[in-house]
Amino acid sequence: MLLTIKRNIPNLITLCNLLCGIIAAWQAVKGNPHYAAIFILLGIFFDFFDGLAARLLKVTSTLGKELDSMADLVTSGVAPGFILFYVLRQCAIPSWFAFAALLIPLTAAWRLAKFNLDTRQTSSFLGLPAPANALVWASVGFFFKSPSWTTIALLPVPNVCNWLFSGIGPIVLVLLSVICSLLMVTEIPLFALKFKNIKWRDNRVRYIFLTASALLLLFFGIVGIPLTIAWYIILSLFTYKTDSKQ
Repeated sequence: MLLTIKRNIPNLITLCNLLCGIIAAWQAVKGNPHYAAIFILLGIFFDFFDGLAARLLKVTSTLGKELDSMADLVTSGVAPGFILFYVLRQCAIPSWFAFAALLIPLTAAWRLAKFNLDTRQTSSFLGLPAPANALVWASVGFFFKSPSWTTIALLPVPNVCNWLFSGIGPIVLVLLSVICSLLMVTEIPLFALKFKNIKWRDNRVRYIFLTASALLLLFFGIVGIPLTIAWYIILSLFTYKTDSKQ
């Protein structure tokens, strides 16, 4: 009995991720993208800890791997897509533009299925991880419904909300959805935030990334979320080029 409970602890955490994704999608459909964003962040939190729990308890399984992908598809694919779909439908652009948001769950499904079969992605990633993409659209959800949240930062952050959701802003969001979708299915090398130990030598890039990301969030608030994803991609590409020359 105790062994069964121990084996399923990571799966229960994964189900918490899935539950958050379902609630996030529901809130986005209801027209509450800021609440959807909160549950996406909570789901990503559970997504990080289910894998950590599995490694600590030494109870990894094929079931857990498949369940994790299903949960990620909802939390990091469907829910972000619904956020963008709702936001674009509220903007003064042709309504059919909103269907560009459906690229997000479609490419997330492709990426997650490919990840489960790709043996090259054990210690790094090929393509933007679905949770990283979800963070971009969670920040859009915060911008759209709660513009005052964007000013919670140490530096005076310009209010990007009026620009994002009027004029050419919605077109930029459509283009960004295409770019992020392509990044998920394109095999660009990106490092993974998996610590096998706490040594600086083995985790130098991860420590640099986390330190800079914390500063971006501290100084820029919600605006720091997409900046952090951009920093992640740039640092990964720079690290890959440096390593390939050695």
